[in-house]
Amino acid sequence: MNEISPPRLLPWAPELSGAAPAPAAAPPRGPGPLAALWLPLRLAARQLRADRAKLLTAIAGVMFAAVLVFMQLGFRGALFDSATNLLAGMRADLFLMHPMTQASFRPEPLPRARAWQTLADPAVERAVPVYLAQQTLRNPEGGSRRAVQLIGLDAAGGAVAFPGLAAAAADLTRPDTFAFDRRSRPEFGPLPALFERDGPFEVQIGHRQMQLVGLVEIGPSFGADGNAVMSEVNFRRLVPRAASNTDLVALKLRAGEDVLAAQARLRALLPGDVLVLTHPELVAKERAYWEDSTPIGFIFVFGSVMGLVVGMVIVYQILFADIAGHLGEYATMKAMGYSNGHLARVVVGAAVILALVGFVPGFALSWVLYDFVAGATFLPLEMYPERALGVLALIFGMCVAAGLLAMRKLRDANPADMF
Repeated sequence: MNEISPPRLLPWAPELSGAAPAPAAAPPRGPGPLAALWLPLRLAARQLRADRAKLLTAIAGVMFAAVLVFMQLGFRGALFDSATNLLAGMRADLFLMHPMTQASFRPEPLPRARAWQTLADPAVERAVPVYLAQQTLRNPEGGSRRAVQLIGLDAAGGAVAFPGLAAAAADLTRPDTFAFDRRSRPEFGPLPALFERDGPFEVQIGHRQMQLVGLVEIGPSFGADGNAVMSEVNFRRLVPRAASNTDLVALKLRAGEDVLAAQARLRALLPGDVLVLTHPELVAKERAYWEDSTPIGFIFVFGSVMGLVVGMVIVYQILFADIAGHLGEYATMKAMGYSNGHLARVVVGAAVILALVGFVPGFALSWVLYDFVAGATFLPLEMYPERALGVLALIFGMCVAAGLLAMRKLRDANPADMF
């Protein structure tokens, strides 16, 4: 039986030379995570630049959505802030309020004796009853009447500290005097300018002549376009009230006292016909009334949602048309070995670019509109950083959602259709 001879090896073969065999070549690695994101983003940017008309249309759609959302959220925040202007300006430590009071413009009467009962706690330094009502104020130039919020309190008590109130506290103790809110709407007439030019002068409130002796800063609200601060006695001359009741009680604690500890003690001391609230709780209660018990909050949220829907439809149409116009190129990329995930990143990348490029002019235009509307309506419209970041997140989500919907068109990119 013939034996099979071993194969002849070349002299430089590793088996003869004793050298170790060369290791097998490593399989080629795919692009890193950064390149996997950067390359689709570059391709998306070039596709968007290829059709400038569609790109400008998409940017305009995103900008429109951003401006609409900014304005809706701005109006919503400004109206709620204006609704709490009066209570937010009362910088007392604690407040007493009737449990049935829903909003400051229609308070339930609270027994005035509760104010003096709080003085039994050694932490309470002063208790100041506050009276709230509305009357009409006559414009000294045109003669027209407009509702003004009356605020009756002991200005020298120190529990409530509106800006400018301390300077007018001594004059407010005189009969038939009041301090006017310089941030009131201009329909009341140029009262601040006349006072600064000529000094105290008489203004008709209700059916009584009152003398303007000072200026404070509070701001208009939902319930009234202006405010007038006066003493308790002058308040009851305009609005007859029982001396045994009040609308609100402001408490000032002694220096260094713990507000929450004093609140807990007063809740245990006082009967159940009174609420003991901190200043943030008082403002939050007022704001919750306008947000939950009125349709205002829903209206502005609904407007913001509609703006996002309109913007998403515009971006979706642009991305869908872009995919349909480059369907052959997408099919070629699939034939070359590019995965569906890579192509999907191209579409999402285009959506991200549109979100960023459209948000920037929308943010700038909204900032300008905020200043214009605030000057025209006297609403506290301000561009807060958290609001800008929130709208950016909404616009980003809107564009990404539009991109995910448009990606369904990629299923039609079949390489077999190219042959």
